[in-house]
Amino acid sequence: MPWHRSRVIRSSNVFGSGIARGSGIAALAVLGLGGIVTSLPPAARAQAGAGALSRQSFVAAAVRRAGPAVVTIEWVRNVGSPAGAGPGSGLLKDPLFRQFFGLAPLVPNAPSQRTERSQGSGVIFQADGLVLTNAHVVEGAERVMVGLQAGQRIEGRVVGADPITDLAVVRLLGPGPWPVASLGNSDALQVGDWAIAVGNPFGLDHTVTLGIVSSLNRNVSKLGITDKRLDLIQTDAAINPGNSGGPLLNADGEVVGINALVRSGPGAGLGFAIPINRARGIVRQLLATGRASHPVIGVGLINLKQPNRLGLTGGAVVASVQPGGPAALAGVQAGDVILAAGGRQVLAPVELLAAVDAAVVGQPLSLRVNRNGSELNYLVVPREMAQPRRR
Repeated sequence: MPWHRSRVIRSSNVFGSGIARGSGIAALAVLGLGGIVTSLPPAARAQAGAGALSRQSFVAAAVRRAGPAVVTIEWVRNVGSPAGAGPGSGLLKDPLFRQFFGLAPLVPNAPSQRTERSQGSGVIFQADGLVLTNAHVVEGAERVMVGLQAGQRIEGRVVGADPITDLAVVRLLGPGPWPVASLGNSDALQVGDWAIAVGNPFGLDHTVTLGIVSSLNRNVSKLGITDKRLDLIQTDAAINPGNSGGPLLNADGEVVGINALVRSGPGAGLGFAIPINRARGIVRQLLATGRASHPVIGVGLINLKQPNRLGLTGGAVVASVQPGGPAALAGVQAGDVILAAGGRQVLAPVELLAAVDAAVVGQPLSLRVNRNGSELNYLVVPREMAQPRRR
C-alpha cells in the first residue's frame, strides 16, 4: 500500500503545467461545529469572554490561538538547466521514491529548461521569524516564499534540514515581530485526545480538520519507511498533500506535532505527525550547526513479552546485531535483553532509542544487559547514522 508525503508539487515547462499525480480532490465538505461549552478546555475558557462561550467551540478557540502562526511554504527550483543538475536532486529524482510517495513521474528526454514548484505548510515558533516545517517540503529549494494568514508573502531562507527526522527550519527575511504558536508537550498526549490539523492541503490555505489521537509511538518502519528515525503520532484528523509541515494542535491550541505523512489508497484516512518533543531537540541542533546528529549502535530490537522465561518484566530484546557495528564490537549478542542505557532504565525499545539519541557520537554509552539470567555491562561507542542515499 502506498504512503504519500503530504506535499503538493506542481511542475511547468514549455508544454504547460499540471498537478502531481495522486493529488486530485475527490470531494470537498464543510463540517459545522456547534458551540459545546462543556468541552472548551481550561486555557481556551480563560481566553474567551462570556459572550464567546455561548457560541464558540473549543476548535475555534484553538485555531484562533495558533492559526495566525500557520504559514504556506512555496519553493521554486529550475531543473535541468545548470550543468549536471539533471531532473531534480536527492531523493526527488529517484523514480521509486516518486512512485512510493505519489509524486509525478519524471518525463524522459523532457526539455532541459523546466521549473518545479512545491507547496507545503509550516508554523512560526519564534517571534524572530523561525518556521518549523518538513525537510521534504524544502528539499532542493533555491528560493522559498512564506505566506502568512494576514496576506503577506515573505522570502525565507532554509537554516537547516534533517532528512532522517524529516524536519527543517526556515527563517523569515523580514523585520517582524511575527505571530507565534505555543509549543505543547507531546509526551502528555493520550490516545483519544482531540487532534486539530491546520495547513494548506491542495493549496487551500488555512484549512482546519478535526479528529483524535488514534495511536502513539507508531514507528515509521512499520509504515515501510526505512530511512527515517521516528516514532509518530497517528491521527484520524484529515491530512492531505500540502499539509506537510503544518501543526497538529491539542485542544488548547498548542502545537503537539508536525504533520508529515498521509496514507492513500485502500484504508485511507490515517495521518501521522512528528511529536513536537522530538522536534525540539532537532531544532536546537539545526539552529546551532545546520544539521542534526543521529547516533546508532547497530542493533535490531523487539519488545519483551512480559514476563519472559527469566521473569523479566521490562527491557528491549536484541533481535539482531549489525556485523562490525558498535554493539557487536562491544560484545552485545542477539538474544540479550537490554535493561539500561546510559544509566537510564529501559523498559521498552523506544526508551533505548531515546537513550541512544541522547548519546554523543564517538563517546562511550554504558549498557546493562541480561543474558540467560546473568547481568553484564558493556561500553558501546555510537556511530553516526548514515544519511539517506542521494542519487
